Amino acid sequence: MGELEDAVMTRVWKWNRPVTVREVLEDLQQERSIAYTTVMTVLDNLHQKGWVRREAEGRAYRYEAVSTRAAYAAALMNEAWTQSDNPAAALVAFFGMMSDEQRHALRDAVRMVQGPETSERSEPESPRENPGSATEADGR
Repeated sequence: MGELEDAVMTRVWKWNRPVTVREVLEDLQQERSIAYTTVMTVLDNLHQKGWVRREAEGRAYRYEAVSTRAAYAAALMNEAWTQSDNPAAALVAFFGMMSDEQRHALRDAVRMVQGPETSERSEPESPRENPGSATEADGR
């Protein structure tokens, strides 16, 4: 998913209604020079990937987001992670780039995924103070 796809999806989410290629084009042209056919191709690609649905309106289509921005961001992260030849190293590098606020959000997300039974647990059970003392007490 490229920069242009991100820019198009940002507009689809922001407007929160079915949009036409022309509307997206006119908004994008405020920032960059871009052709109608480029925007049409990007929206078609997003449709084929399942990120937008479309409905015919005359000779054109109106496009609407299928899922949330959060789901889209998750898919981007997953795609990048799965393309790594060393996923663990990629995660370590990614976590190293995070701000404190992002790390707190990550901890909260992990707690939500693990469910209430994990977050309610106290400290892990500690091993016996001196495992050998039990055998000595038995007199063995």
